[in-house]
Amino acid sequence: MNAIVVVIDSLRADHVGCYGNPWIRTPTLDALAKESVVFTRAYPESVPTIPMRRALHTGLRTWPFREWVPQRAEYVRVYGWQRIPEDQITLAEVLNGEGYQTGLVTDTHPYFAASMNFQRGFSQWRWVRGQQADSYGPTSLVDQERVDEFIPPDLGDIERQIMGWIIRRHLANQMDRNKEEDYQAPRVFAEAMRWLEQNHRTKFFLLIDCFDPHEPWDPPREYVDMYDPGYRGREIIVPRYGPSDYLSTAELKHMRALYAGEVTMVDRWLGAFLQLARDMRLLEDSILIVTSDHGVQLGEHGLTGKVSKGLWCELMDVPLMVRWPDGRGAGTRIDAFAQHQDIVPTLLSALKLESSMPLDGADLAQIAKGTAPAREYVVSGFDDYVWYRDDRWVYIGQNDGTPLQLFDIQQDPLQMNDLLRTEQARTREVQERILREAGGPIPSHRDKIRALDASWWRV
Repeated sequence: MNAIVVVIDSLRADHVGCYGNPWIRTPTLDALAKESVVFTRAYPESVPTIPMRRALHTGLRTWPFREWVPQRAEYVRVYGWQRIPEDQITLAEVLNGEGYQTGLVTDTHPYFAASMNFQRGFSQWRWVRGQQADSYGPTSLVDQERVDEFIPPDLGDIERQIMGWIIRRHLANQMDRNKEEDYQAPRVFAEAMRWLEQNHRTKFFLLIDCFDPHEPWDPPREYVDMYDPGYRGREIIVPRYGPSDYLSTAELKHMRALYAGEVTMVDRWLGAFLQLARDMRLLEDSILIVTSDHGVQLGEHGLTGKVSKGLWCELMDVPLMVRWPDGRGAGTRIDAFAQHQDIVPTLLSALKLESSMPLDGADLAQIAKGTAPAREYVVSGFDDYVWYRDDRWVYIGQNDGTPLQLFDIQQDPLQMNDLLRTEQARTREVQERILREAGGPIPSHRDKIRALDASWWRV
């Protein structure tokens, strides 16, 4: 049996049709859901990009980030954002040792920072260049006037510098685009299709990691017009990581349309990849897993981007679908808790491989059948903040134990009514559970942050 894993970065569960969205256009994912087991309560092991992918590659928890060390030459200063520790084994290494052709196709540029090592174990890896901060295109050819077209006027100097740097780099990287096939997501899935054509004659493991719909958001116009036709204002393709009050109502609506357009473009090109796999009859003997690392804030709680203290449903609810080749559970929806550390044990089980690699997760097949011990709750983290969820309660707090918010999601699924003051006993119970899950006090790395250059951008 083969294994295919697709990660779609920053994909909110509530922006996928099969997860209940009535207006988004995701026909590929919706059709795939009918063939898959859909986990309706899947959450990040940790946030954001790199911490989640450490769990994805190793099956080990990254949270509570005890051993975080800021990586040399790395501009992102988020807890857990670091290379895979040398003493941890990756799934690709295990499968490579079992005779699998192992491939990584991605435009997720943080994989390839100088300090990282996520290509470990892959017999082939293909980096599709040009995404976001990738130092690829000639920024000297991008005029400041062009950059300013995408920056709102009411930002502080530092925010303007950060946003301007990202936009300039993006425009430089994408200056040669002429048609849809030149955009990042189409290039990633086209490269994955080439990989399949070249490697399908042997057993294989393919990880496709598509950075879209992560910002910058500028899909071809046909996708934007699906959601906000006729807009004539400023296009905010990079969100401020903070309060959304810098945007007018029309600008915020259009930002959401840009994001939705990216989602639909990714869905279309995932569909092209899956159609090729069907035509080659590869899905008949392959387990397929599709998920995302986290969502993104689009103004629902007054924030845009990814803000670490804003651990609400729009950031923390992610899609997770597992398609087994024998069709087991097709079309079923499972409300048991699942997280990204469950993917490695699921694949090892499906491939009937025994490994000595330590694992923190559980086999999703067993979770779906109810034969794995049921989780009463899940815990995740983003930088200096911790998030907890059980059947009724969602808690957000700081790592030092300071509680911030508590929601009764049975009565308040969109998490709008904070019950922290009226549910103090419940809050203490949740905090005790978090400490047990963490194995003791959760570390804060504020002193490390203070020692760093304050001008570094932290996502």
